[in-house]
Amino acid sequence: MTLAMFASFIVHVLLGLPLFIALLVTAVVGFMFIDPSMLGRIVPQQFFGGINVFSLMAIPLFILAGNLMNSAGLTQQLMTLARVLVGHLRGGLGYVNVVSSVFFAGVNGSAVADTSALGSLLVPAMKKEGYSPSYAAGLTAGSSLIGPIIPPSIFMILYASLTNTSVGDLFLAGVVPGLLLGLVFMVMNWLYARKAQLPVSGQRPTMGLFLQALWGAMPALLAPFIIVGGIVFGVVTPTESGALTVAYVAVIGLCNKQLSWQRLWSALVETARLTSAVFLIMAASAVVSWLLSYAQVPKAFITLFDPIIEQPILVLLLLSLITFVTGMFMEEVSALMLLTPIFMPVAMAAGVDPVHLGIIITLNITIALITPPMGACVFVAAAVSRLEITELFKTIWPFVAIALLVLILLILFPGLVLWLPGLFGGQA
Repeated sequence: MTLAMFASFIVHVLLGLPLFIALLVTAVVGFMFIDPSMLGRIVPQQFFGGINVFSLMAIPLFILAGNLMNSAGLTQQLMTLARVLVGHLRGGLGYVNVVSSVFFAGVNGSAVADTSALGSLLVPAMKKEGYSPSYAAGLTAGSSLIGPIIPPSIFMILYASLTNTSVGDLFLAGVVPGLLLGLVFMVMNWLYARKAQLPVSGQRPTMGLFLQALWGAMPALLAPFIIVGGIVFGVVTPTESGALTVAYVAVIGLCNKQLSWQRLWSALVETARLTSAVFLIMAASAVVSWLLSYAQVPKAFITLFDPIIEQPILVLLLLSLITFVTGMFMEEVSALMLLTPIFMPVAMAAGVDPVHLGIIITLNITIALITPPMGACVFVAAAVSRLEITELFKTIWPFVAIALLVLILLILFPGLVLWLPGLFGGQA
């Protein structure tokens, strides 16, 4: 049954069907093996039930907050601050790219949005300063991986809804890995800047210029504290936090007169488009997940790990390998929805903390965004840099390797993930 479902899914994806339809057809194939009479009852029930979760309302709200931030000009203020902080260094625009991704991650939580928003501005500027087009595009796509790791994160919200894990703990756990990812990309840029003999971009900024940039970016910098702080200290739920952030960004945009009614409407339309795509995939994935659970696939999967179940690090490495390969060929939301219910029992049997597992799966799924042949961020980066996608696919692998290095460090040293949640004593 499982092989037939997998073959059905691959065939329909290759035929070009929308992903949620391919998933539903895959479910139909599975029901033909189990009990066709269940089809009419279970599919509508699970399709609706998969998205009938209150905490998932946070997803469109965080997407809307990011869109409003772009429309209100706050993203530009973050980039200005990043340029003041690191733009004067050798290879400064590369550092600006990474630091801007760190700032932008604190509001949007989407790697694709990060690549699109920052890449369209920074890639042309980097090319003018002597960066190779493939490196500029690769760094933009690579640093965008920070977006879903530093809170808020759409992937973490999905994982939390599937495993009943604290969203606040997951958000806290993502801070150190996200900063670590930014650090290794900055080291990579440091090496590239010296090898390519890039010029020093400008003079060291004065304190007055720094304070001016900091003041301009302060409204945007406060947004992550509203999001994470409110959840961690129990003031608001994740959904309420998303609504509060939307209201906050909208008020800022109206006050600085950057957010017109036309831009507000455009942000709402774009949010509806992205949300509907995500939720359709989630709903269809929920049907397939229920079917796999009914067929006891997770239980059978656990037995495969019996020889190494006492070695949690080895278990995580194998689960990561499976996720990495799956993510290369499957859309990220559906991969997360399908793999998490199967992986969770294995990880629990091996004694892996569910928060640790959540960060490992999230980073794995995120790396898939820059991995050929399905990496969405690579396609966006190629478009904004006007590169052939095949050329960028050939040069993206060092950035994939850097991200995988961080992933391995997080597996080997769980304290990097669990330190902040432990510091707050489970308040999240």
